Amino acid sequence: MLQIDKEYAAALFELAAEENKTEEYLKELRGIKEIISENPEYLEFLGSPALALSERLDAIDSAFSSQVSEYTLSFLKLLCENGRIRVLESCIDEFAKLCMFVSNTAEATVFSAVELSSQQRERVVAKLEKVIGKSIKPTYIIDESLIGGLKVEVEGKTFDGSIKHRLLEVKEGIV
Repeated sequence: MLQIDKEYAAALFELAAEENKTEEYLKELRGIKEIISENPEYLEFLGSPALALSERLDAIDSAFSSQVSEYTLSFLKLLCENGRIRVLESCIDEFAKLCMFVSNTAEATVFSAVELSSQQRERVVAKLEKVIGKSIKPTYIIDESLIGGLKVEVEGKTFDGSIKHRLLEVKEGIV
């Protein structure tokens, strides 16, 4: 199943790259993913063989034609026509991975107990870029349970320098 996701994502990515619109397509796809995650029944509706294909394609048109480019809309319809609409979210994830790979960029989630100043954010990004060797697109989340310090998730790795983590390490050492 995952190979199918990659193939569809790669095909759309090639088209987007030819038009030099990978970021535009990614933004549209992320918007679609957000809508679907808020309305999971919509994806079930689009994948239902009990409904005529024309009804499902009309639903895609009415929901997205004014919000996305022609090719993104065609991509959604193609997935629906081929009975693959249920893998849409993983196709979007694969498309995002391709964008990140080509641009030598990584997304990082930075958790902190308090709001970081712009100077602190810049230092965190600079340090991550040095460690990872890629440009970083950070997302900042406040997690008061960390007590202090930072926890960073990037490319499947977790760097946990939070006080909460250190206290757990101390606790495990004592027990």
